This record gives sequence, structure tokens and C-alpha cells, in this order.
Amino acid sequence: MATTSDLAPERKPAAARASRASAKVREAQLEDQVSQLQSDLKAIAATLARLSNDKVNEVKAVAKSEASHLQRQAEHVVEDVQEKASDIEQQLKATIREKPLTAVASAIGIGFVLALLSRH
Repeated sequence: MATTSDLAPERKPAAARASRASAKVREAQLEDQVSQLQSDLKAIAATLARLSNDKVNEVKAVAKSEASHLQRQAEHVVEDVQEKASDIEQQLKATIREKPLTAVASAIGIGFVLALLSRH
């Protein structure tokens, strides 16, 4: 009569083969999942790179636009200052023509005050 231990060795190789086959299937599935994750990560990285490039280009465009706007504003301010300086010059010339003695006396007074200030 055969004992249980005699029968067990025959079943172990079959069970071991089934276990190895199952492990290989799980290993293959795991490799597929890892491969899929790598593909997904590459796609995410590419998308992030595209988005960051788009944002950089957008920021550059806004910065160029703002710089142009500021340049135009600065040109307008310079023009306004030049106009005002020209107006003041015209008024000064007109005042000198109308009252030459007062203008000379004022110039002498201003020169005297500047001379006193530069001595100290």
C-alpha cells in the first residue's frame, strides 16, 4: 500500500510547475505595468515641457508688449518735458525783452548768491 508521502512527491512537481507558471504570468504582467508607467511618465514629461514652453513664450510676449508700451510712454513724457522747457525758455526770453534791466539785475543777484555758496 502506498503512503501519502509516496504520492506527495508526484504532486509537488505539478504544483511547483503551476506555481512557477503563475509567477511568470505575474512577472510578465508586472513588466507590462512598469512599461506602461514609463510610457505614461514620458508622455507627462512631454506635456509639461510643452506647457512650460508655451508659458515662457506667453510671458516673453507680454514682457515685449509691456516694454514697448513703457517706451512709448517714456517718449511721450520726454516730449512733454521738452515742450514745457521750450515754453519756459520762450517766456524767459519774452521777459528779458520786456524788462532787460530787471533780467540783468536778477542774473547778477543769482551769480552773487552762487559765489557766496561756493566759498563755503
